[in-house]
Amino acid sequence: MKDLKNKIFLGLIITFMLMHLPKLSSEPNPREIEAVNEASFIGMTLDDLVNRFGIPNSVYPVRGLEDWQDDVVFVYDEGDFYLYGNRVWQIGIRSYLGVSRGDSGQQAMEVLDQQISYKLNSPENSIAYFLHEWGSPMILRVDMDEEGRVRGIFIFRSDL
Repeated sequence: MKDLKNKIFLGLIITFMLMHLPKLSSEPNPREIEAVNEASFIGMTLDDLVNRFGIPNSVYPVRGLEDWQDDVVFVYDEGDFYLYGNRVWQIGIRSYLGVSRGDSGQQAMEVLDQQISYKLNSPENSIAYFLHEWGSPMILRVDMDEEGRVRGIFIFRSDL
């Protein structure tokens, strides 16, 4: 009789684990969720940002060309998130659409020209593209250093 009780108890534990363990393991960690596209981070609120990525690795201020262009930058492994007010308006990332920091500017332009149809006029040492698939004024800007290598990749929305 004691042996039968142990088997029933063990069976109940196994049944409970089989019913609930997949639910526990199927809920992804928010930091492990891949974005369909980094541009989808543009427009996130501060709450969205912290809920998705947690506490930033660091935070620093950035002054733009004008006094009113002050931003706060939250630095995560996924990129640098520039906030104005309560919204992410720009992100700085390590790579995008096959272009990475350190690539030659010429190589970056060739790769992006094949994937993005609308190139914008941009200042010297930068190339910029309109990301029309977002239906908002989303811009990809790739900045080069003095040697013509990619030093920064930014996606931003100029109307936020």
